[in-house]
Amino acid sequence: MEEIMQEKISADHLLYVSLKYTKTCDVIMNLLIRWRKMIDTCIVQILKNAKKHGAIKEVSENAIGRINEIKQLLKKDKNALKTIDFFMMLRKLESLDIERIGEFRKNVTLRVTFRGEDININLEKLKEYAEMLEQFIDMTKDRLKGDGE
Repeated sequence: MEEIMQEKISADHLLYVSLKYTKTCDVIMNLLIRWRKMIDTCIVQILKNAKKHGAIKEVSENAIGRINEIKQLLKKDKNALKTIDFFMMLRKLESLDIERIGEFRKNVTLRVTFRGEDININLEKLKEYAEMLEQFIDMTKDRLKGDGE
């Protein structure tokens, strides 16, 4: 949980401080990469906890296996499934088509093409993602807290 919280603190700083003053797509990219690491850590911890309690047999070594396991485990949690879908985009971030729009301006936007769809990642969208991730982290805390960790 400590590692997850450190990532969250760093990500929040990027979102609420760095991006406010620099308004560059590089800051947005760094934020998205930080979120990717944070979500991955959450997924691994939830799966390890589920294995410990007998909910699953094994924690997969590869990312796609873990994604499938976590989707199965959290299939009733809409926010978790949305977060996992977001994580799938983040995993491919460096290889996606990316367009930088309005850098150094108030409406800085990173346009990402994922699954044939253009996603405009601007300050508003980042705040939506931050809210979604906040709920995901709370759910992770609850799952791990029940274990006395």
